[in-house]
Amino acid sequence: MPDPQREQPRPVRLRPDRPGEHREAAALLAAGIARARSGTGGLVLLRGATGTGRTSVLEAAAEDAAAQGMRVLRARCAPGYAAGPFAAVHQLLDCVVEFEKPDPAGDEQEQAALLRRILYAHADDTPMLLAVDDVHLADGPSYRWLVETARHVGRLPLPVLLAVTERSQYDVEPPAPGFTHTLSPALVDTHTLAPLTADSAARLVRAEHPDAPADWIAACARAGAGSPLLLRALLDDLGALLPHVAGPHRLSGDTSTHAPYPPLPETSAALYPGSYPAAVHWWLDSAGPATAEVARVLAVLEEGRGGATTEQPGGGEPEEPGRGTAEEPAGRAPGGAALPAEVAGADPARVAGWLTAMTGLGVLRPGPDGHPRYAHPLLRDAVLTGVPDTRRRAVHRAAAEAMLHRGAPTGVVARHLLLSDPVGAPWAPAVLREAAPLALRDGRTGQAVVFLRRALEEPLPEDQRQRILTELGSLECAGRDSSAGMTRLTEALRLHGTPQDRVRAAVALGTALAGRGRTRAAVEVLRTVDGQISGHPGLGATLQTATALLSDQDQTVRQDVYRCLSDTAEHSPELVGPAARALLVRYAATAALTSADDAMRQVRALLAEPAHPLTEPFLLGTAAAVAQWADELDEADRLVDRGLAGQRPDLLHPMHAALLNTRADIAAARGEYALLPDERPAPAAGPSNVHATTLLALVETGRAEEARRLADGFDLREAPDNWELNRFLYARGVQRAAAGDTAGALVDFLECGRRQSARDVVSPVVTPWRSAAAECRLALGSTREALALAEEELRLARVWNTPRTVGRSLRVLGTITGGRRGLRLAEEAVGLLTDAPAAAQRELVAALLAQGRQLTAAGERARARECLRTAARKAERLGAVRLRTLAEAALREGGARRAATVRTGSGSLTGSELRIARLAADGRTNAEIAGLLHLARRTVETHLTSAYKKLGIRRRAELGQALAGD
Repeated sequence: MPDPQREQPRPVRLRPDRPGEHREAAALLAAGIARARSGTGGLVLLRGATGTGRTSVLEAAAEDAAAQGMRVLRARCAPGYAAGPFAAVHQLLDCVVEFEKPDPAGDEQEQAALLRRILYAHADDTPMLLAVDDVHLADGPSYRWLVETARHVGRLPLPVLLAVTERSQYDVEPPAPGFTHTLSPALVDTHTLAPLTADSAARLVRAEHPDAPADWIAACARAGAGSPLLLRALLDDLGALLPHVAGPHRLSGDTSTHAPYPPLPETSAALYPGSYPAAVHWWLDSAGPATAEVARVLAVLEEGRGGATTEQPGGGEPEEPGRGTAEEPAGRAPGGAALPAEVAGADPARVAGWLTAMTGLGVLRPGPDGHPRYAHPLLRDAVLTGVPDTRRRAVHRAAAEAMLHRGAPTGVVARHLLLSDPVGAPWAPAVLREAAPLALRDGRTGQAVVFLRRALEEPLPEDQRQRILTELGSLECAGRDSSAGMTRLTEALRLHGTPQDRVRAAVALGTALAGRGRTRAAVEVLRTVDGQISGHPGLGATLQTATALLSDQDQTVRQDVYRCLSDTAEHSPELVGPAARALLVRYAATAALTSADDAMRQVRALLAEPAHPLTEPFLLGTAAAVAQWADELDEADRLVDRGLAGQRPDLLHPMHAALLNTRADIAAARGEYALLPDERPAPAAGPSNVHATTLLALVETGRAEEARRLADGFDLREAPDNWELNRFLYARGVQRAAAGDTAGALVDFLECGRRQSARDVVSPVVTPWRSAAAECRLALGSTREALALAEEELRLARVWNTPRTVGRSLRVLGTITGGRRGLRLAEEAVGLLTDAPAAAQRELVAALLAQGRQLTAAGERARARECLRTAARKAERLGAVRLRTLAEAALREGGARRAATVRTGSGSLTGSELRIARLAADGRTNAEIAGLLHLARRTVETHLTSAYKKLGIRRRAELGQALAGD
């Protein structure tokens, strides 16, 4: 027997790639081996969760003991191993030469005693290590024999070390008592293996992939979930998946690039040969059926949340998901256990404990909503591998119903319904339909479409099906799937729903048809439905108004519709509602048949009348357009806001686009060009009014190259023949004139005029093409033709009689006339525009510029300079770069220096910057300002940054004082 005084523990030699968490366990085994070699036995128990490396540490100890001359007897227990009683003991003693298995029919105690005598007889010759792996899986007689042997080894001076491993993990089903529960703690040296820390896992990954980027390594560590088993399996798969990554960089020593490392896969299907999903499957099997069911249910529930642990490129930290991800109302689901417990049919208290334990191990991580989620999408997907689709759909259905009863957010319940089979209960389509507008509110149109498509899979009454088809068809027509949308709207119109729902479907289908150039078909649809709903005057008025509005898309149809509407208003006025009468006012305004004051008096009276809810949007939108033309911009703004607030985003409506057009026109009239949508042409689409307004804004702000690209972005030969094309022709004429292409500009202006006149749109309130063409005629030397155009424009402008239209006409006529009369006309324009509303400020700058030029020509240079400097200052304030440049050029031509424009203080802010700065000073966030003004958030940030520089401030809190101080 070796001398105990001379025997020292020799460290168990772990493989270099083993984690540091195993060192303490290895040291404990090394000490036990040293004692056994010195003649004193004992029991070492290694405990740990599945995959923490119990077997690896035990095997390393066995190899080290054998290297030190000890006799090593091994047994590895397995589930379902039933080769007879004492099967595990037989594994231990099989290598003993003299061992003969006792009669299995004999008494258990006698067999146990015989087996123990055989063991002790051999222990007298050589120190022994009995290495028993997974003792909790041993057969009953072997388990009892090992416990009793542990007692003997602890009491007798035997050179035997009994080293056993045991799974110790919190499971949903309570585990059986542990191996040592009947032993005195003094007889056992116990160590529980800890899960891998993030640093330890990262070191193991880096050992295999030294050149990998940090975020890729961190993603691997999360997918390893604190388990050496899972991490090793993952690295094996990645080694096969990325063979080109492991070698070249390591050999060359080049660590300058991480390009070969793609993001970590999120599905097991991307892994080969599949060691990782197999390891996850084994881990679940080890946990037992109840735990495995809860684990899979949790993965399915997370799938219904859309993953919720979406990784950044390369595997960085997950982003916070959108609103509405909470699963349980506060206080009703501690730790998020109630729902998975209910769906899996498990004890909620045990499930809560399991979730806590798995979070501690690293398998789960707290999500942004506080609920535990799998540490990586790949781990979640591996847990789901092998779960039948029918089971997954059943879990989603059960989860949706349970969450509905718990008061979970509608969007969360709906997302589970997306992944379930049809429920067949009324609550399911109701939830899906309710979720659609919530998704639209958050800008997730695609998800709203998916919700409504799923709702159609449920059995539905005909009236509900009609509503859903109308909503879905509207969204699809507004998006990229217009052909499917038209089919759904047509189907909706065939169903026999309520008259109100039929009108909504007809208006949506008519809007879709007109938007695709089929205006006559749109009008026919509306007239057909109008003939089918007699007895509903309010609904008839809606169809009548929608018909008139949609007819604007086609010149011939428009004339027919408005002729019929005018006749009805004259002979049967009781059949024409307020909204239709407002459209007649608008028609009169464009036909130069009424003044701005008279038009506003009429629309205000119409707004005071009661209107059917379905016709009110038409009334508000039409009144807003007339108010904008009349330069009542604040009133127009309020009407647009009211109209948009009443619009349903899930229903196609012709007034929605009209309101947005009016909002763009208001911004342009104020000179707030930055508040216009940043819209660019689609290759196959014709130009819109927003394109036209944006083009004018680009010209006025001096962005000539961008303006040229936008102007040339359409083939107008393929464009729909509608009023928006006429607006774009005018805008393109302005762009060509500014670029020096006077002849091309004249062609555009005259074509715009021809087309507008054919539509009875002769007033300059919409497109002042005559004055623009007159300036081109003058530049080309055709003074007589220019004068005729300018005089006709002034005559028509005086009918509408707003300072903006009359002032512009006076200015152009004065420029063409020249001499003293021309100067008087320019002075009259300036006088008329000086006290005019904000909408006329750009025209005031142009009038001052014209007056200054004529004063220069008349030799009155001092007065000319004053006019031109005033023009330059006002242009600077408006952000009208083109006009400011022209004013400065006129000053230089007159021998003066350029205008000293204000560069600091609130006076230096453009109209757009000032409006945004005031909203920010009132406490609005950038996101709120963007939503309020229908801008991109980046646009708001750009203008605020510019405002800060001009105001000489650095913080948002200083805005109020800076604006007030000036």
